[in-house]
Amino acid sequence: MKKQLEKLFAHQRLDREEAGEALMRITAGEINDAQLAAFLTVFRMRPISAEELQGFRDALLERCVKVNWNDIESIDIVGTGGDGKNTFNISTLSCFVVAGAGYKVTKHGNYGSSSVSGSSNTLERLGYTFTNDSETLRKQLDEAGICFFHAPKFHPAMKHVGPVRKQLGFRTFFNLLGPLCHPLQPTHQLYGTSTLVISRLYQHIMQASTRKFTIVHALDGYDEISLTGNADIRGNAGKRVTTPTDFGLQSLFPGQLAGGETQDEAVRIFKSVLSGNGTSAQNDVVCANAGLAIHTIKPNQTLLDCVAEARESLMSGKAEIVLKKLV
Repeated sequence: MKKQLEKLFAHQRLDREEAGEALMRITAGEINDAQLAAFLTVFRMRPISAEELQGFRDALLERCVKVNWNDIESIDIVGTGGDGKNTFNISTLSCFVVAGAGYKVTKHGNYGSSSVSGSSNTLERLGYTFTNDSETLRKQLDEAGICFFHAPKFHPAMKHVGPVRKQLGFRTFFNLLGPLCHPLQPTHQLYGTSTLVISRLYQHIMQASTRKFTIVHALDGYDEISLTGNADIRGNAGKRVTTPTDFGLQSLFPGQLAGGETQDEAVRIFKSVLSGNGTSAQNDVVCANAGLAIHTIKPNQTLLDCVAEARESLMSGKAEIVLKKLV
């Protein structure tokens, strides 16, 4: 680690193998806190490279609790967080809408980092019990159409970095790794990123895989389709910029996406939207993101038809039934 730190301090980059080796040692608890803090700080002071991010990802996937369901197609909808917008749980709600539309959803998530209530906070308060038992999760997926991979249950090696990350008090490259390190590595993925730089990194990594993916970044800073402006969208077919009208929807104002000031308020909003009693703005933004997820699964179907499919799932109560079955 000392040798690698000297290399980094000399403004050099790690290759994929070196990055993977470093993180394997870190997650084995072999690196002292001072060296770990220095290592994390380097990547706060300059952008991480695609090779470094791939190496770190290799190590975390090697360390995680494995789930091998090669017989199913499923999708995850997850954002990197860090956009500082404190929106309501749009991506998590979208997961239930997609499952209500008849698609398998294997959601990966954690407690909130930049919002009052992350996906894990909300589902925990709704009565969901986290597990890394493959049989239990598969039963949930078969019966409800969705299951939830709570990140700490699948990445126990992260316990070696948690205390230092907390003491440092700033976002680290581990925040970028989360969405890329789904234990299942599902066949389809909808990523939301908080910057274009992260979008490009994700695109580079996903293009090297055989998975179907969409990466979205709202150009006004959201890590999801916000309908407050245009969005940069990247996928297997290339890159494009969308407007709210491409989803058949009107533009929204940021205040219409507010997630509340407490976890109780966040859960209230979540339940209200899922029961069909959300505001038109809340319904629209959830259907836009769920529609984009469906479009990732069915790229030959028009985006407008995918959004309509999502809206039918939400407004018919199918999405709410999914939650009731799950918990």
